[in-house]
Amino acid sequence: MQTSSTQPRRAAAAAFVGTTIEFYDFYIYATAAALILGQVFFPSSDPTVNTLAAFGTFAVGFIARPLAGMVFGHLGDRLGRKKMLLLTIVLMGLATTGIGLLPSYASAGIWAPIGLVALRIIQGISVGGEWGGAVLMASEHAPARRKTFYASFAQLGSPAGLLLALIAFRLVTSLEPAQFADWGWRLPFLASGVLMLIGLVIRFGVDESPEFKEVARRGATAQYPVAEVIRTCWRQILFAACAVTIGSAGFFFTNTFMITYVTQYQGISRATILDCLFVVTLLQFISQPLSALLAERMGEGRFLMLTALLSMVMPYPMFVLVGTQNILLMTLGIAMAVVTLSGLYAVIAGYMAQAFPTHLRYSGISLAYQLICAIAGGTTPIIGTLLAAHFAGQWLPLALFFTLLSAVSLFGVCGLARLRGEHSALPQSAI
Repeated sequence: MQTSSTQPRRAAAAAFVGTTIEFYDFYIYATAAALILGQVFFPSSDPTVNTLAAFGTFAVGFIARPLAGMVFGHLGDRLGRKKMLLLTIVLMGLATTGIGLLPSYASAGIWAPIGLVALRIIQGISVGGEWGGAVLMASEHAPARRKTFYASFAQLGSPAGLLLALIAFRLVTSLEPAQFADWGWRLPFLASGVLMLIGLVIRFGVDESPEFKEVARRGATAQYPVAEVIRTCWRQILFAACAVTIGSAGFFFTNTFMITYVTQYQGISRATILDCLFVVTLLQFISQPLSALLAERMGEGRFLMLTALLSMVMPYPMFVLVGTQNILLMTLGIAMAVVTLSGLYAVIAGYMAQAFPTHLRYSGISLAYQLICAIAGGTTPIIGTLLAAHFAGQWLPLALFFTLLSAVSLFGVCGLARLRGEHSALPQSAI
Protein backbone atom coordinates (compact mmCIF):
# COMPACT_ATOMS: atom_id res chain seq x y z
CA MET A 1 0.00 0.00 0.00
CA GLN A 2 1.18 3.54 -0.76
CA THR A 3 2.10 5.73 2.17
CA SER A 4 -0.15 8.71 2.93
CA SER A 5 2.55 11.11 1.70
CA THR A 6 2.56 9.58 -1.77
CA GLN A 7 -1.19 9.16 -2.15
CA PRO A 8 -1.93 12.81 -3.07
CA ARG A 9 0.54 12.67 -5.97
CA ARG A 10 -0.68 9.24 -7.01
CA ALA A 11 -4.31 10.35 -6.87
CA ALA A 12 -3.51 13.41 -9.00
CA ALA A 13 -1.66 11.22 -11.51
CA ALA A 14 -4.53 8.72 -11.62
CA ALA A 15 -7.04 11.53 -12.15
CA PHE A 16 -4.90 12.91 -14.97
CA VAL A 17 -4.38 9.58 -16.73
CA GLY A 18 -7.99 8.51 -16.34
CA THR A 19 -9.51 11.76 -17.61
CA THR A 20 -6.95 11.80 -20.44
CA ILE A 21 -8.29 8.45 -21.64
CA GLU A 22 -11.91 9.50 -21.16
CA PHE A 23 -11.43 12.76 -23.04
CA TYR A 24 -9.38 11.07 -25.75
CA ASP A 25 -12.38 8.85 -26.42
CA PHE A 26 -14.76 11.79 -26.34
CA TYR A 27 -12.59 14.01 -28.55
CA ILE A 28 -11.95 11.40 -31.22
CA TYR A 29 -15.71 11.22 -31.63
CA ALA A 30 -15.91 15.01 -31.86
CA THR A 31 -13.09 15.12 -34.42
CA ALA A 32 -14.54 12.25 -36.42
CA ALA A 33 -17.96 13.98 -36.37
CA ALA A 34 -16.39 17.04 -37.96
CA LEU A 35 -14.38 15.05 -40.52
CA ILE A 36 -16.06 11.78 -41.55
CA LEU A 37 -18.97 10.37 -39.52
CA GLY A 38 -21.62 12.22 -41.51
CA GLN A 39 -20.31 10.69 -44.72
CA VAL A 40 -20.13 7.16 -43.26
CA PHE A 41 -23.36 7.01 -41.26
CA PHE A 42 -25.58 9.79 -42.68
CA PRO A 43 -24.88 9.98 -46.43
CA SER A 44 -26.34 13.04 -48.16
CA SER A 45 -25.49 15.19 -51.17
CA ASP A 46 -25.45 18.30 -48.94
CA PRO A 47 -22.29 18.51 -46.78
CA THR A 48 -24.07 20.81 -44.29
CA VAL A 49 -26.74 18.15 -43.71
CA ASN A 50 -23.99 15.55 -43.25
CA THR A 51 -22.26 17.70 -40.67
CA LEU A 52 -25.43 18.59 -38.77
CA ALA A 53 -26.45 14.92 -38.57
CA ALA A 54 -23.02 13.94 -37.24
CA PHE A 55 -23.02 16.81 -34.74
CA GLY A 56 -26.52 15.68 -33.73
CA THR A 57 -25.11 12.33 -32.57
CA PHE A 58 -22.32 14.31 -30.89
CA ALA A 59 -24.98 16.23 -28.93
CA VAL A 60 -26.76 12.98 -27.97
CA GLY A 61 -23.77 12.05 -25.81
CA PHE A 62 -24.25 15.27 -23.87
CA ILE A 63 -27.97 14.66 -23.33
CA ALA A 64 -27.07 11.50 -21.41
CA ARG A 65 -24.59 13.29 -19.16
CA PRO A 66 -26.93 14.99 -16.62
CA LEU A 67 -28.70 11.70 -15.93
CA ALA A 68 -25.33 9.98 -15.60
CA GLY A 69 -24.19 12.75 -13.27
CA MET A 70 -27.19 12.08 -11.04
CA VAL A 71 -26.69 8.30 -11.01
CA PHE A 72 -22.93 8.34 -10.48
CA GLY A 73 -23.21 11.28 -8.08
CA HIS A 74 -25.62 9.28 -5.93
CA LEU A 75 -23.42 6.19 -6.01
CA GLY A 76 -20.21 8.17 -5.53
CA ASP A 77 -21.55 9.91 -2.43
CA ARG A 78 -22.96 6.63 -1.09
CA LEU A 79 -20.32 4.04 -2.04
CA GLY A 80 -17.17 6.04 -2.71
CA ARG A 81 -15.29 7.78 -5.50
CA LYS A 82 -12.91 4.99 -6.50
CA LYS A 83 -15.52 2.36 -7.44
CA MET A 84 -17.26 4.80 -9.79
CA LEU A 85 -14.02 5.72 -11.54
CA LEU A 86 -13.20 2.09 -12.28
CA LEU A 87 -16.67 1.57 -13.75
CA THR A 88 -16.66 4.70 -15.93
CA ILE A 89 -13.36 3.94 -17.61
CA VAL A 90 -14.56 0.43 -18.55
CA LEU A 91 -17.80 1.82 -20.00
CA MET A 92 -15.97 4.38 -22.09
CA GLY A 93 -13.38 1.94 -23.42
CA LEU A 94 -15.98 -0.60 -24.50
CA ALA A 95 -18.25 2.00 -26.13
CA THR A 96 -15.45 3.69 -28.06
CA THR A 97 -13.98 0.43 -29.29
CA GLY A 98 -17.48 -0.58 -30.38
CA ILE A 99 -17.80 2.55 -32.54
CA GLY A 100 -14.63 1.55 -34.34
CA LEU A 101 -16.22 -1.80 -35.17
CA LEU A 102 -19.57 -0.49 -36.43
CA PRO A 103 -20.54 -1.19 -40.06
CA SER A 104 -21.26 1.80 -42.28
CA TYR A 105 -24.69 2.90 -43.53
CA ALA A 106 -23.82 1.42 -46.91
CA SER A 107 -23.32 -2.00 -45.27
CA ALA A 108 -26.00 -2.10 -42.57
CA GLY A 109 -28.50 0.56 -43.51
CA ILE A 110 -30.44 2.25 -40.69
CA TRP A 111 -28.94 -0.08 -38.05
CA ALA A 112 -25.55 1.62 -38.48
CA PRO A 113 -26.65 5.08 -37.23
CA ILE A 114 -28.84 3.45 -34.57
CA GLY A 115 -25.80 1.59 -33.25
CA LEU A 116 -23.76 4.80 -33.39
CA VAL A 117 -26.32 6.69 -31.31
CA ALA A 118 -26.53 3.87 -28.73
CA LEU A 119 -22.76 3.73 -28.24
CA ARG A 120 -22.58 7.52 -28.15
CA ILE A 121 -25.10 7.50 -25.29
CA ILE A 122 -22.86 5.07 -23.38
CA GLN A 123 -19.92 7.42 -23.97
CA GLY A 124 -21.98 10.25 -22.53
CA ILE A 125 -22.93 8.18 -19.49
CA SER A 126 -19.26 7.36 -18.88
CA VAL A 127 -18.02 10.94 -19.06
CA GLY A 128 -21.03 12.06 -17.03
CA GLY A 129 -19.86 9.94 -14.13
CA GLU A 130 -16.12 10.32 -14.65
CA TRP A 131 -15.48 14.02 -14.22
CA GLY A 132 -16.82 14.54 -10.72
CA GLY A 133 -15.08 11.49 -9.31
CA ALA A 134 -11.72 12.37 -10.87
CA VAL A 135 -11.84 15.94 -9.56
CA LEU A 136 -12.71 14.76 -6.06
CA MET A 137 -10.12 11.97 -5.92
CA ALA A 138 -7.45 14.55 -6.72
CA SER A 139 -8.72 17.41 -4.55
CA GLU A 140 -9.80 15.34 -1.53
CA HIS A 141 -6.39 13.66 -1.35
CA ALA A 142 -4.63 17.04 -1.58
CA PRO A 143 -3.16 19.13 1.25
CA ALA A 144 -5.57 21.82 2.46
CA ARG A 145 -3.84 24.73 0.71
CA ARG A 146 -3.18 22.90 -2.58
CA LYS A 147 -6.64 21.66 -3.54
CA THR A 148 -6.94 23.99 -6.55
CA PHE A 149 -3.63 22.85 -7.98
CA TYR A 150 -4.25 19.12 -7.42
CA ALA A 151 -7.80 19.33 -8.81
CA SER A 152 -6.37 20.95 -11.95
CA PHE A 153 -4.73 17.62 -12.84
CA ALA A 154 -8.15 16.15 -13.51
CA GLN A 155 -8.77 19.12 -15.82
CA LEU A 156 -5.41 18.54 -17.50
CA GLY A 157 -6.81 15.34 -18.96
CA SER A 158 -8.87 17.41 -21.39
CA PRO A 159 -5.95 18.90 -23.38
CA ALA A 160 -3.92 15.69 -22.99
CA GLY A 161 -6.79 13.65 -24.40
CA LEU A 162 -7.24 16.12 -27.23
CA LEU A 163 -3.52 15.95 -28.04
CA LEU A 164 -3.75 12.18 -28.34
CA ALA A 165 -6.90 12.48 -30.45
CA LEU A 166 -5.29 15.03 -32.78
CA ILE A 167 -2.15 12.89 -33.15
CA ALA A 168 -4.30 9.87 -33.95
CA PHE A 169 -6.34 11.69 -36.58
CA ARG A 170 -3.32 13.48 -38.01
CA LEU A 171 -1.81 10.06 -38.66
CA VAL A 172 -4.91 8.52 -40.23
CA THR A 173 -5.76 11.59 -42.34
CA SER A 174 -2.39 11.12 -44.06
CA LEU A 175 -3.86 8.01 -45.67
CA GLU A 176 -5.43 8.13 -49.10
CA PRO A 177 -8.97 9.65 -48.86
CA ALA A 178 -10.60 6.35 -49.84
CA GLN A 179 -8.61 4.44 -47.21
CA PHE A 180 -9.41 7.02 -44.54
CA ALA A 181 -13.15 6.85 -45.34
CA ASP A 182 -13.16 3.05 -45.50
CA TRP A 183 -11.13 1.97 -42.45
CA GLY A 184 -8.57 4.60 -41.43
CA TRP A 185 -10.96 6.63 -39.24
CA ARG A 186 -11.68 3.49 -37.19
CA LEU A 187 -8.12 3.06 -35.88
CA PRO A 188 -8.24 5.82 -33.22
CA PHE A 189 -11.44 4.26 -31.83
CA LEU A 190 -9.95 0.77 -31.69
CA ALA A 191 -6.91 2.07 -29.80
CA SER A 192 -9.23 2.93 -26.90
CA GLY A 193 -9.28 -0.68 -25.71
CA VAL A 194 -5.55 -0.60 -24.96
CA LEU A 195 -5.81 2.76 -23.18
CA MET A 196 -8.67 1.43 -21.05
CA LEU A 197 -6.46 -1.34 -19.65
CA ILE A 198 -3.71 1.16 -18.80
CA GLY A 199 -6.16 3.38 -16.96
CA LEU A 200 -7.59 0.49 -14.95
CA VAL A 201 -4.16 -0.59 -13.73
CA ILE A 202 -3.30 2.93 -12.55
CA ARG A 203 -6.62 3.54 -10.80
CA PHE A 204 -6.52 0.27 -8.89
CA GLY A 205 -3.44 1.56 -7.06
CA VAL A 206 -5.11 4.63 -5.52
CA ASP A 207 -6.81 4.56 -2.12
CA GLU A 208 -10.32 5.86 -1.58
CA SER A 209 -10.60 9.59 -0.87
CA PRO A 210 -9.69 10.28 2.80
CA GLU A 211 -12.46 12.88 3.09
CA PHE A 212 -15.07 10.37 1.91
CA LYS A 213 -13.66 7.69 4.24
CA GLU A 214 -14.07 10.09 7.16
CA VAL A 215 -17.69 10.80 6.19
CA ALA A 216 -18.35 7.05 5.91
CA ARG A 217 -16.62 6.37 9.24
CA ARG A 218 -18.92 8.85 10.98
CA GLY A 219 -21.96 7.37 9.24
CA ALA A 220 -22.70 10.78 7.74
CA THR A 221 -23.36 9.72 4.15
CA ALA A 222 -26.68 10.94 2.75
CA GLN A 223 -29.36 8.38 1.95
CA TYR A 224 -30.50 10.32 -1.13
CA PRO A 225 -27.62 12.70 -1.92
CA VAL A 226 -28.99 13.97 -5.25
CA ALA A 227 -32.33 14.95 -3.75
CA GLU A 228 -30.62 16.52 -0.74
CA VAL A 229 -28.11 18.53 -2.77
CA ILE A 230 -30.87 19.88 -5.03
CA ARG A 231 -32.94 20.84 -1.97
CA THR A 232 -30.15 22.42 0.09
CA CYS A 233 -27.56 23.56 -2.48
CA TRP A 234 -29.58 24.57 -5.55
CA ARG A 235 -27.87 27.97 -5.71
CA GLN A 236 -24.43 26.36 -5.72
CA ILE A 237 -25.55 24.06 -8.56
CA LEU A 238 -26.92 26.99 -10.58
CA PHE A 239 -23.88 29.23 -10.19
CA ALA A 240 -21.38 26.40 -10.66
CA ALA A 241 -23.12 25.32 -13.87
CA CYS A 242 -23.00 28.87 -15.20
CA ALA A 243 -19.38 29.35 -14.11
CA VAL A 244 -18.07 26.39 -16.10
CA THR A 245 -19.96 27.32 -19.32
CA ILE A 246 -17.09 28.71 -21.37
CA GLY A 247 -14.76 26.04 -19.98
CA SER A 248 -16.99 23.38 -21.53
CA ALA A 249 -18.60 24.98 -24.58
CA GLY A 250 -15.54 27.03 -25.51
CA PHE A 251 -13.40 23.97 -26.19
CA PHE A 252 -16.00 22.46 -28.48
CA PHE A 253 -16.27 25.80 -30.25
CA THR A 254 -12.52 26.05 -30.89
CA ASN A 255 -11.68 22.36 -31.28
CA THR A 256 -14.78 20.90 -32.95
CA PHE A 257 -16.78 23.60 -34.71
CA MET A 258 -13.62 25.43 -35.84
CA ILE A 259 -12.57 22.40 -37.90
CA THR A 260 -15.81 22.60 -39.85
CA TYR A 261 -15.68 26.40 -40.11
CA VAL A 262 -12.21 26.68 -41.60
CA THR A 263 -12.53 23.67 -43.93
CA GLN A 264 -15.97 24.53 -45.31
CA TYR A 265 -15.90 28.34 -45.22
CA GLN A 266 -12.21 29.24 -45.37
CA GLY A 267 -11.05 26.55 -47.80
CA ILE A 268 -8.30 25.40 -45.43
CA SER A 269 -7.25 21.75 -45.54
CA ARG A 270 -8.05 19.31 -42.73
CA ALA A 271 -4.35 18.64 -42.16
CA THR A 272 -3.63 22.35 -41.69
CA ILE A 273 -6.30 22.97 -39.07
CA LEU A 274 -5.38 19.77 -37.22
CA ASP A 275 -1.74 20.90 -37.10
CA CYS A 276 -2.89 24.30 -35.85
CA LEU A 277 -5.06 22.81 -33.13
CA PHE A 278 -2.26 20.48 -32.07
CA VAL A 279 0.02 23.44 -31.32
CA VAL A 280 -2.81 25.28 -29.56
CA THR A 281 -3.61 22.27 -27.39
CA LEU A 282 0.05 21.83 -26.49
CA LEU A 283 0.08 25.44 -25.27
CA GLN A 284 -3.09 24.74 -23.31
CA PHE A 285 -1.51 21.67 -21.71
CA ILE A 286 1.45 23.76 -20.56
CA SER A 287 -0.58 26.75 -19.40
CA GLN A 288 -3.24 25.01 -17.32
CA PRO A 289 -1.03 23.99 -14.35
CA LEU A 290 0.55 27.45 -14.43
CA SER A 291 -2.92 28.98 -14.27
CA ALA A 292 -3.74 26.88 -11.20
CA LEU A 293 -0.53 27.99 -9.48
CA LEU A 294 -1.20 31.64 -10.34
CA ALA A 295 -4.77 31.34 -9.04
CA GLU A 296 -3.53 30.02 -5.71
CA ARG A 297 -1.30 33.10 -5.40
CA MET A 298 -3.75 35.82 -6.44
CA GLY A 299 -6.95 34.20 -5.16
CA GLU A 300 -9.10 31.77 -7.10
CA GLY A 301 -12.17 34.03 -7.26
CA ARG A 302 -10.31 37.03 -8.67
CA PHE A 303 -8.44 34.84 -11.16
CA LEU A 304 -11.68 33.28 -12.42
CA MET A 305 -13.35 36.66 -12.86
CA LEU A 306 -10.35 37.94 -14.82
CA THR A 307 -10.25 34.95 -17.18
CA ALA A 308 -14.01 35.13 -17.76
CA LEU A 309 -13.72 38.82 -18.68
CA LEU A 310 -10.79 38.17 -21.02
CA SER A 311 -12.69 35.30 -22.65
CA MET A 312 -15.45 37.75 -23.59
CA VAL A 313 -12.92 39.74 -25.63
CA MET A 314 -10.81 36.99 -27.19
CA PRO A 315 -13.07 35.73 -30.05
CA TYR A 316 -12.69 38.98 -32.00
CA PRO A 317 -8.91 38.85 -32.51
CA MET A 318 -9.25 35.08 -32.97
CA PHE A 319 -11.55 35.40 -35.98
CA VAL A 320 -9.54 38.26 -37.47
CA LEU A 321 -6.37 36.17 -37.34
CA VAL A 322 -8.12 33.00 -38.57
CA GLY A 323 -9.38 35.03 -41.53
CA THR A 324 -5.80 35.66 -42.68
CA GLN A 325 -5.51 31.93 -43.52
CA ASN A 326 -1.88 32.12 -42.40
CA ILE A 327 -1.19 29.09 -40.23
CA LEU A 328 1.01 30.99 -37.77
CA LEU A 329 -1.53 33.77 -37.30
CA MET A 330 -4.39 31.27 -37.14
CA THR A 331 -2.55 29.38 -34.41
CA LEU A 332 -1.92 32.59 -32.48
CA GLY A 333 -5.56 33.66 -32.70
CA ILE A 334 -7.03 30.36 -31.54
CA ALA A 335 -4.33 30.01 -28.86
CA MET A 336 -5.24 33.41 -27.36
CA ALA A 337 -8.83 32.27 -26.86
CA VAL A 338 -8.02 28.73 -25.72
CA VAL A 339 -5.29 29.62 -23.22
CA THR A 340 -7.61 32.19 -21.64
CA LEU A 341 -10.66 29.95 -21.31
CA SER A 342 -8.49 27.02 -20.22
CA GLY A 343 -7.23 29.13 -17.32
CA LEU A 344 -10.80 29.27 -16.06
CA TYR A 345 -11.27 25.58 -16.81
CA ALA A 346 -8.17 24.59 -14.83
CA VAL A 347 -9.23 26.42 -11.69
CA ILE A 348 -13.01 26.11 -11.65
CA ALA A 349 -13.11 22.41 -10.69
CA GLY A 350 -11.46 22.80 -7.30
CA TYR A 351 -13.24 26.10 -6.70
CA MET A 352 -16.73 24.73 -7.27
CA ALA A 353 -16.02 21.50 -5.35
CA GLN A 354 -15.33 23.49 -2.17
CA ALA A 355 -18.76 25.14 -2.46
CA PHE A 356 -20.46 21.82 -1.58
CA PRO A 357 -20.34 19.81 1.68
CA THR A 358 -18.28 16.62 1.43
CA HIS A 359 -21.19 14.18 1.75
CA LEU A 360 -22.99 15.80 -1.22
CA ARG A 361 -20.00 16.90 -3.27
CA TYR A 362 -19.94 14.21 -5.98
CA SER A 363 -23.64 14.79 -6.70
CA GLY A 364 -23.36 18.58 -6.57
CA ILE A 365 -20.44 19.11 -8.93
CA SER A 366 -21.56 16.35 -11.29
CA LEU A 367 -25.04 17.85 -11.65
CA ALA A 368 -23.66 21.34 -12.22
CA TYR A 369 -21.01 20.36 -14.75
CA GLN A 370 -23.02 17.82 -16.70
CA LEU A 371 -26.07 20.07 -16.85
CA ILE A 372 -24.16 22.84 -18.59
CA CYS A 373 -22.36 20.33 -20.81
CA ALA A 374 -25.75 19.12 -22.05
CA ILE A 375 -27.15 22.62 -22.54
CA ALA A 376 -24.12 24.44 -23.93
CA GLY A 377 -21.33 21.94 -24.70
CA GLY A 378 -23.23 19.56 -26.93
CA THR A 379 -25.17 22.26 -28.78
CA THR A 380 -22.30 24.66 -29.45
CA PRO A 381 -21.05 22.96 -32.67
CA ILE A 382 -24.64 22.81 -33.96
CA ILE A 383 -25.34 26.46 -33.17
CA GLY A 384 -21.99 27.45 -34.69
CA THR A 385 -22.74 25.48 -37.85
CA LEU A 386 -26.19 27.08 -38.19
CA LEU A 387 -24.81 30.58 -37.62
CA ALA A 388 -22.00 30.04 -40.12
CA ALA A 389 -24.47 28.77 -42.73
CA HIS A 390 -26.97 31.61 -42.16
CA PHE A 391 -24.37 34.40 -41.97
CA ALA A 392 -22.07 33.00 -44.66
CA GLY A 393 -18.86 35.01 -44.86
CA GLN A 394 -19.52 36.86 -41.57
CA TRP A 395 -17.72 35.95 -38.37
CA LEU A 396 -19.19 38.60 -36.04
CA PRO A 397 -22.29 36.53 -35.06
CA LEU A 398 -19.98 33.65 -34.15
CA ALA A 399 -17.79 35.92 -32.02
CA LEU A 400 -20.85 37.35 -30.26
CA PHE A 401 -21.99 33.81 -29.47
CA PHE A 402 -18.60 33.08 -27.87
CA THR A 403 -18.85 36.31 -25.86
CA LEU A 404 -22.29 35.32 -24.59
CA LEU A 405 -20.95 31.97 -23.35
CA SER A 406 -18.14 33.80 -21.51
CA ALA A 407 -20.58 36.27 -19.94
CA VAL A 408 -22.59 33.37 -18.50
CA SER A 409 -19.38 32.09 -16.89
CA LEU A 410 -18.65 35.51 -15.39
CA PHE A 411 -22.14 35.58 -13.87
CA GLY A 412 -21.61 32.11 -12.37
CA VAL A 413 -18.17 32.90 -10.94
CA CYS A 414 -19.49 36.03 -9.23
CA GLY A 415 -22.36 34.02 -7.74
CA LEU A 416 -20.05 31.26 -6.50
CA ALA A 417 -17.69 33.80 -4.97
CA ARG A 418 -20.57 35.31 -3.01
CA LEU A 419 -21.80 31.91 -1.80
CA ARG A 420 -18.32 30.81 -0.77
CA GLY A 421 -17.96 34.07 1.14
CA GLU A 422 -21.21 33.38 2.99
CA HIS A 423 -20.05 29.82 3.73
CA SER A 424 -16.72 30.92 5.18
CA ALA A 425 -18.49 33.51 7.35
CA LEU A 426 -20.62 30.86 9.08
CA PRO A 427 -19.58 29.74 12.57
CA GLN A 428 -17.69 26.47 12.47
CA SER A 429 -20.53 24.55 14.10
CA ALA A 430 -22.83 25.48 11.21
CA ILE A 431 -20.57 24.17 8.45
